[in-house]
Amino acid sequence: MLFNSYEFLLIFLPVVVLVYYALPWRCRAPWLTLASYMFYGWWRTDCVGLMLLLTAINYVGGRMIHRSQRRGVRAVWLALSVAGSLGVLGFFKYVDFVLDSWNGLSGALGVGEPTKLLGIVLPVGISFYTFQSMSYPIDIYRGVCRPTRRLIDFACYVSLFPQLIAGPIVRYNEVAEQLNERSHTAEKFARGLVFFVVGLAKKALLADAMAVAADAAFDQGPPGAALAWAGLLAYAFQIYFDFSGYSDMAIGLGLMLGFEFPQNFNSPYQATGMRDFWRRWHMSLSRWLRDYLYISLGGSRRGRVRTVVNVMATMLLGGLWHGANWTFVLWGGYHGLLIAIERALGSRNPLSRLPAWAKRAGTFLLVVLGWVFFRAATLGKAGALFAGLVGVHGLGSLPTAVGEAAFLVPFGICAAVAWLAPNVWTWRLRVTERTLAWALPLFVVCLYVVLTSDYSPFLYFQF
Repeated sequence: MLFNSYEFLLIFLPVVVLVYYALPWRCRAPWLTLASYMFYGWWRTDCVGLMLLLTAINYVGGRMIHRSQRRGVRAVWLALSVAGSLGVLGFFKYVDFVLDSWNGLSGALGVGEPTKLLGIVLPVGISFYTFQSMSYPIDIYRGVCRPTRRLIDFACYVSLFPQLIAGPIVRYNEVAEQLNERSHTAEKFARGLVFFVVGLAKKALLADAMAVAADAAFDQGPPGAALAWAGLLAYAFQIYFDFSGYSDMAIGLGLMLGFEFPQNFNSPYQATGMRDFWRRWHMSLSRWLRDYLYISLGGSRRGRVRTVVNVMATMLLGGLWHGANWTFVLWGGYHGLLIAIERALGSRNPLSRLPAWAKRAGTFLLVVLGWVFFRAATLGKAGALFAGLVGVHGLGSLPTAVGEAAFLVPFGICAAVAWLAPNVWTWRLRVTERTLAWALPLFVVCLYVVLTSDYSPFLYFQF
């Protein structure tokens, strides 16, 4: 089920909220868990069992780690729970990728017959709830949090529908107390409503409007320079407002139900360097990779060479986390290389001597070029887009729709908001009746667009 669907906006959400507030406290976690399973099962009911399996693996692992007194035994239970989670993720997301890569390599070498792919359907959001549930036994092992007393609380934490499909990736210790006790006020509900409406507007009014140029550049043959640049910039804004819009909606829904989730975006296109970008973009994933992968590998504590190796390994795996395709591996490696270079140069970095606006422009250009790998379906299409950017296919022309107000106006708004506007997070404590006065009409406009437009899934659902 999509946040930007009429089923969710007009049926699911009103029913869930009304029943939630009508129930006594002890029944709210079971109700949210049931509602979340229905939300996830709307796509495929059989994948609910997969989420239950990951819930059981990590709940049992956490309990056994906490109960064990010997460090070796605790380490074994941690290894089993992490291996179980990664095994489930690896099977559903990477088996066909490995087989396809092997077929390509063996075919190039002329060795053996191609192996038949399994045709495994990728469960929506599996990367997100796998990482989220897997952090639970790791944090118990590290002493960061204590295990929950009730299985239903952990099941609610893993399945919570506001952030289930595309984040933010919430750690158990960030919501543990809220699962036991949280406040419900009109002011918090109003803040949640504003966050939700702003996120819905980002998706329905801005991100979806960018798709026409992005799709034309990446999906319709080798583009000329004009279309390549227009499509690439359009995609940069599409993914920004699509994913940040989802995060805003998730945070807003959480507030409506009394939960306060961590910030996931902090105006990343205003970053002044690549490390700054990753402190701002998909912040919950960046923290996860830093705390559970980069630091575990040794971080920056073992010399300059090992630091570079750790950065590259973290970013390569972070790229692969996004998708089972060599384009994502290259995207992760591209960012890892830029971060490693930035760290190595330090104060000698040419960008460090530039004014802030130039640093932001340079960082934005580097990020945008990286989106080629992220968006392209194959390495060949990525190469065609890069060739188009430098004019190999000529100047070309733009689709008629790209020159119309339906594209140019939202494009200008995207640029102004991404580069100049304060982050939505700064509004979270400043919601007033005047804020709701414009938020509610904006919701009506978004609802009209949703009801009169084609099906438009969030881009990060594929991960």
